[in-house]
Amino acid sequence: MALKLLFPIAAAALLAGCTFDSEPTGPTKHESQSVDLDKSEMLRVNLKMGAGELKVDGGSPKLVDANFTYNIPSWKPEFRYTNTGVRGDLTIEQPGTSHGRTGNTEYTWELRFNDNVPLDLSAHFGAGEARMNLGTVSLRSVTVEMGVGELRMDLRGKPTRDYNVTVHGGVGEATIYLPQNVGVSANARGGIGGITTRGLHKEGGAYVNDAYQTAHVKINLDISGGVGAINLFAE
Repeated sequence: MALKLLFPIAAAALLAGCTFDSEPTGPTKHESQSVDLDKSEMLRVNLKMGAGELKVDGGSPKLVDANFTYNIPSWKPEFRYTNTGVRGDLTIEQPGTSHGRTGNTEYTWELRFNDNVPLDLSAHFGAGEARMNLGTVSLRSVTVEMGVGELRMDLRGKPTRDYNVTVHGGVGEATIYLPQNVGVSANARGGIGGITTRGLHKEGGAYVNDAYQTAHVKINLDISGGVGAINLFAE
């Protein structure tokens, strides 16, 4: 698990609410879970990871395909799915409260979602690294709460509806890639690391692209960081 911006574990524990875990590592386990397509007209997903590596992509022929790798037995992910007939609700959670481990710890979630089922995605992770390639997914909303680590989110694609993205970060770096063919407006507030943009200009307190005023489809972002950098690239 590559935690490029994972500061010393004491800082991670303080800022991300983690505590030290004395459980020894064991053999690496690989497990899979999936949900077949059903009659759900939309999917709401809640991801809760204390410390690890999160990878999210589209392209699944099912509602969701999930692969988990871990070597601390008590960290076996909890996977819960319910269906109301109209909406599916999926929660994936790292159990327990003690996630402050370093060294040879392995903890990775690899998730693939269906491209055609509208998705509300909420991800909360305390310490680690997240790679979210969502350009092909039919997004309704995205919310990310991160503590210590790095986020790379790729939204480049051809969305057919407006949607909102909210990212609140602590210590680390957030890089978001945005499409050029839709309108983009970002309210971004950075900390010590500052804000870097490409393909956007400041207009009335927000960062917008040239297509924003006339676009039929718009992405609205609200992004804030603590100690770290925010990078917004419309390309």
